[in-house]
Amino acid sequence: MNEGQRARRPGGRSARIGEQVHQAVTELISERGYGKFTVAEVAARAGVADSSVYRRWGDLESLLTDVALTRLNAQSPMPDTGSLVGDLRTYAANVAREITGPDGPAVVRLAVALSSGGQQGVRAGDEIRDERMRQLQSMLDRASERGEHAPDALGVLDHILAPMYIRVLFGMVPLTPDYIDGLVDRLL
Repeated sequence: MNEGQRARRPGGRSARIGEQVHQAVTELISERGYGKFTVAEVAARAGVADSSVYRRWGDLESLLTDVALTRLNAQSPMPDTGSLVGDLRTYAANVAREITGPDGPAVVRLAVALSSGGQQGVRAGDEIRDERMRQLQSMLDRASERGEHAPDALGVLDHILAPMYIRVLFGMVPLTPDYIDGLVDRLL
């Protein structure tokens, strides 16, 4: 590296600013709802300049899309408990924890709002769904390799994830361990 170049540090200032901006968006979605704030308000809440937000994301919809994709796809590694029932219960419990956590309902509402408006929002919804399906398929493939009868990924989405997301959207929480295990048991 020559003298004029500086090494970029992963997790440095750029990552910190990104997290501050994402957190500001999530808080504003929780407080006001979709479409009821500006880039300037996000920047002020995050403690950064408007120009920083515009330079990195371009516009508010791109920023909102990035927040939804990042937060909903920041899932912990797929569980490998040695059985499909154990994997599905652990996976469902992890998703429930994500979507009912402090920022979860706001992020779920953001994803729904984005997916119903504009091409960029539709792409964001597709990316979120595709990532969830990829995660599920890896777990289901592993179960099949062990000789277990595994449902398809869409079945898991329809019978386990969708009911949890609906309950969060309509404020029907908490998602208890018994409820989550019941969803898995009914699918299998």
